[in-house]
Order: sequence, then structure tokens, then C-alpha cells
Amino acid sequence: MLTDAIDLGSLQRVLVIKLRHHGDVLLTSPVFTVLKNHAPHVEIDALVYAETAPMLSLHPALSELHLIDKAWKTQGLLARLGAERALLASIRRRRYDLVVALTPHPRAAWITRLTGARYGVAQAQRGKGRFWQNSFTHFYVPPKGNARHTVEFNLDALRRVGIHPREEHKRLVLVPGAEAERSVGDRLARHALAPGSFIQVHPTSRWFFKCWPADKVAALIDRLQAEGFKVVVTAGPAEEELAMVRDIAARTQAPFVDLAGQLSLKELAAVSARARLFIGVDSAPMHIAAAQQTPTVALFGPSGEHEWGPWHVPHRIVTSRHTCRPCGQDGCGGGKISECLTDLPVDHVFAAAQAVLAYPASMPLRPDLRIEPSCANPSTSH
Repeated sequence: MLTDAIDLGSLQRVLVIKLRHHGDVLLTSPVFTVLKNHAPHVEIDALVYAETAPMLSLHPALSELHLIDKAWKTQGLLARLGAERALLASIRRRRYDLVVALTPHPRAAWITRLTGARYGVAQAQRGKGRFWQNSFTHFYVPPKGNARHTVEFNLDALRRVGIHPREEHKRLVLVPGAEAERSVGDRLARHALAPGSFIQVHPTSRWFFKCWPADKVAALIDRLQAEGFKVVVTAGPAEEELAMVRDIAARTQAPFVDLAGQLSLKELAAVSARARLFIGVDSAPMHIAAAQQTPTVALFGPSGEHEWGPWHVPHRIVTSRHTCRPCGQDGCGGGKISECLTDLPVDHVFAAAQAVLAYPASMPLRPDLRIEPSCANPSTSH
């Protein structure tokens, strides 16, 4: 294993591998920015799952996207082998000098070996065995004891090879693109919604143990609309998410603009970019809003806000004082319902929204503020 920094001048092409979910992929976007700013001559590619490609496509530092389609598994053995062979051939043609593996996935080790890259950097993993250890030249080590934001941990892969990021290069990057901007502009115009004139509420996640109850979301929307704010509700296309939005709509006193299940990921980003405020749970849409520099109120329960909170954007995080959180479990006792979320009062989420809305745009970054249900004063900082 090498211990020294690599010579950036000797690099021509770099491959970054991230085989995870949408939010995880978006949180790698600063890696491309930092790499490009340190080595402008280098071509930087990425390997991700096809469904997550919109998180990185159009990134100004990205040259090429290689995609793994999970649907290959359903197309029969010969078709899958053909697709895998074509993917590996396209990767080998690029002749990478450095592979940055941001996922401790066995495929990352195989691909690093097959590229013939001189350098490979990956996360140090106990129990991975010699194959993993011998596939890379450099390893970055997970922090012990203290929580570290996922963006910083991704950037540790670059620090390990001598690339130290500047603060202004650490922001998330997600480019909606002209087509999504045009589509969303037309859609919002039909509802007479100008940029900055509405609050976006995204109440759902693909994991429902991260969600706040529908009755409380409805009560929050009523409070916001009673204060004169227009509300746009977004959600994914899954039937469970759409059912939750229908439940919310049935409980609200006045209708909101419902865009649930109607937007692509790029269009969702374009909506967030036009919102005055985003309110939601720990989910990819929360990170998408942060990438658009939209002020954010995020509700956290079982997941850790220090690792996954809104990044480099004005925000407030609302949590409970349950001593067991963040537990990372799918609901209390594995029961799919997280009491650290269901116990959060509407008053506290509304107070967080008011605090972010009142914060001057000229001062975009603030320390985190938790607003906890056991506080006598919901605006108390902890």
C-alpha cells in the first residue's frame, strides 16, 4: 500500500465508482468538483447505477457516465453477460490512471483491477480479505467515535491521495438541465407560481419509517397556508407515497398544489430551485433541495443528521430528545414506525420554518439548530 500523495500531473483519466442510492450518489458530487479544480487537465468519469444517473448527469466536471442497469438481472443470463461485457469494454477503453472507489462493493475491486489503473483508492474495510486489500494502492479510514458528514467522508478518499479540498468546492452539484427547467416553468406558471413564491413540502421517503405522520403534515400545511404561503407538495411515483399524499390532501382545510408522482428527478430539482423553502424528511429530495441552495427544514428520526443532514445550505434540523436516536433501525423495534418522528409536534416544525424564512439571504450558512419537542421554547438552540 502506498502512503504518499500521487502526482496529479501524471493523470489523464479518473474513474469514480459509487454504487448506492440516489442521495448517496448526489453526495459524491463535490468529489468531481474538487478533482477538476485540482487537475483541470484530467477527464473524470463515473460508474453508477442507471437509476441514479440524473444525480450526476450534466455535472460540469464530468466527462462520461458508465451505467449498471439493475434490470439486466431480469433479462436472462446471456443478455446480462453481454451487457456486463460491453460495460467492462467501455471502461477498459478509457485507460484510467486512478480509480476512486466510494462504495465498499466487491465489484469496485474487480473493476479497479480490470482497468489496469496505476492507482486505486478505497475505504479501509476489516474482513474484506486479500483480494480487496490487493486491489487498491491507497485506503482511507472511517472516523472513529465522532460522526462525520458523508460529503466529508467521500472527500477523505481524495485527501488520502494528497488532494485537499477548498471550502468553496464542497457544495453539492445537481444541474436540472434546460428541458427540466422549461417543463417545470410551464407547469408552475399554470398554477400562477413564480420563483420564490411557494414552499415545497416533500413528506415521503422510499423508507416510510423515516416519514412524519400524514395528519401532522396536513396540519403543518394548513398553518403555512393560513400565514399566506402557497404550498407545493411533491413525492415519488410509488403507490405508497401517492397514497400518503392523498391522505394528506383529505385532511387539509384548503387545497395545495399537488405534483406528487408527476416529476422526473431533474424536474424535482427544478421545482426545488424555485421554492422559497423546502420541508421534508431525510431523503434524496432533501439533498436535491440543498444542491439547489434552497433553504431547508429537515426532520430526522432514526438516521443521523451529523452524517446525512442538509449540506452547505441555510437549514434547521428538527429532532426529538429520544436517547436511543439515531438508531438506524426501520422503526422502533423494527416495527416500521419511528416514535422519534411521530412524537415531533407541528409547532416545532412550523417554528423551524419561520426561523429559516426569517434568516437573511446575505448570510447563507449557519450552525445547525435543533428544535426539540421537550423544550419549553420551541426556538431554543441546542
